[in-house]
Amino acid sequence: MQSTLEDLKNRRSIRAYKPEQIKDEELDAILEAGTWAASGAGAQSAVIVVVQDKALISELEGLNARVLNNPQAKPFYGAPTVLAVLVDQTKPTPLEDGSLVIGNLMLAASAIGVGSCWIHRAKQVFEFEEGKGLLKKWGLSEHYVGVGFCILGYAAGDPPKPADRKAGYIIKAR
Repeated sequence: MQSTLEDLKNRRSIRAYKPEQIKDEELDAILEAGTWAASGAGAQSAVIVVVQDKALISELEGLNARVLNNPQAKPFYGAPTVLAVLVDQTKPTPLEDGSLVIGNLMLAASAIGVGSCWIHRAKQVFEFEEGKGLLKKWGLSEHYVGVGFCILGYAAGDPPKPADRKAGYIIKAR
């Protein structure tokens, strides 16, 4: 239990990555953690699409930058692995399920020394015609929507220092 609490406290969002790819065994461990996330009614509505092909990462990053209306943006920060987390929106709690998957992915990555960061705008990326085409290519129906991208890689530099926890974070109801 103590190591789990330490992992929770030490995880940081990494926004600069070395170009080297993470090891397959690290990726497998991170992915396995994602599959064990809680899901509403046990529906397991999420899927994780692993992207390590540089051209496909560039395409996804370009679509993400398009959402930002900034074609020069690099929202994946040079990460060599991108995990697209999508959910079947016909299930009971898709947004929550996908969010828990991404949380598990980031915590597992941190626990084994791999940097990660949650990148938003997956919903919009997969609403573009190009994004819909990728879903079709991956064998996913129109019921799937993006929740987020979890980028992975080795940190280029020291992780950021944690912010102090805010006052009033916890309220004990009486």
